[in-house]
Amino acid sequence: MSATAHAPPAPGQVAILHADNMEVLPHLEGGAYRLIYIDPPFNTGRTQTRTQLRTERVAEGGDRRGFGGARYRTTRLGERSYADSYDDYLGFLGPRLHEAHRLLSADGSLFVHLDSREAHYVKVFLDGLFGRDAFINEIIWSYDYGARSRRRWSAKHDTILWYARDPRRYVFNYEAIDRIPYMAPGLVGAEKAARGKTPTDVWWHTIVSPNGREKTGYPTQKPLGILRRIVEVHSAPGDRLLDFFAGSGSFGEAGAALGRAVTLVDSSPGAIEVMRRRLAPFLAAGGDLLPCPPASPR
Repeated sequence: MSATAHAPPAPGQVAILHADNMEVLPHLEGGAYRLIYIDPPFNTGRTQTRTQLRTERVAEGGDRRGFGGARYRTTRLGERSYADSYDDYLGFLGPRLHEAHRLLSADGSLFVHLDSREAHYVKVFLDGLFGRDAFINEIIWSYDYGARSRRRWSAKHDTILWYARDPRRYVFNYEAIDRIPYMAPGLVGAEKAARGKTPTDVWWHTIVSPNGREKTGYPTQKPLGILRRIVEVHSAPGDRLLDFFAGSGSFGEAGAALGRAVTLVDSSPGAIEVMRRRLAPFLAAGGDLLPCPPASPR
């Protein structure tokens, strides 16, 4: 099935396109997507690799102990990796951001997930593309896991840039924001402490646990908690959503589980394998568009 034949999935479902996103994006319907989230390569200059493991409880032996003295055996299933190095990062990402701007609905929002290496360059580019007044928030996702540097302050945050197609009207469902505990509940009283507070533009959230059920083994997988918050607050049930650096499919799972119609695009066979398995309950009939051959020029 070609990209030009792609039909949007129904609410609560996902469609997966296996192709380079620049072969697909020009053929998607302009103004059709109320929310676009992308987590492009961060341009770390390294090959990103994650080892996929399976841990099972055993009566005897094993290679690790757990709670209560239980024994577990770990089996290595393989590795997933991709090269993350670009000499001209904006030359790579810029045309894709132009397409995102075209694809957004009149009240739609774009969320671009980056780290400190390229965030400032991408923000300047987006200011020029959308207009500086279309920049709504710089969200900092802060986490605390992994190694510590002895040569500088350890980097433990990502940056998520939020731009609105029209800064005068965009989706922001305040009532859908999840509440978080007060750091000093004794200062606000029992009623407020019980209700909790809304988050600011700094989001404290753990990474995907290496041993948790959410883990797929895909490099750079992002936690569902972060993506659910974006989906719930910045779209409504039935809306069409898009992620064209889909990776492990976390945005697709978050969107489909909340009743949105999500289109996912990725060129990596490893990503497609993970998404087909992970998102099987959400795949529309005829929506598993694999493989998707290159689209012909317009």
